[in-house]
Amino acid sequence: MKKSLMALLFGTTLILGACGGGESSESEPPEETPEETPAGEESSVDAEQVVNQNCISCHGENLEGQGNFPALNDVGSRLSEDEILTVIQEGRGAMPAGIIEGEEAEAVAAWLSEQQ
Repeated sequence: MKKSLMALLFGTTLILGACGGGESSESEPPEETPEETPAGEESSVDAEQVVNQNCISCHGENLEGQGNFPALNDVGSRLSEDEILTVIQEGRGAMPAGIIEGEEAEAVAAWLSEQQ
């Protein structure tokens, strides 16, 4: 009898512990939705973060280049912003086209063009 009661209590506690905790007393901040940037205003895209998420795996952690992938840490001294955007959109060599698109691609091209 005692073993059955203990097993029942333990099982109930385990189930309630696993199911509980869904509600939090702290309010979570609302998710931010990307807004379109009117012409002439700065983009809200963090270009450096986009580069870190999409480019460092091939071009190196400090964008110093590695293997057959060129350095990007001085790409602004070799290519204009428009040329960098073209490479991002159309690809070049082993780099496939469209890894980054839209507003992110434009922000990354602008940021990389400043790397000299």
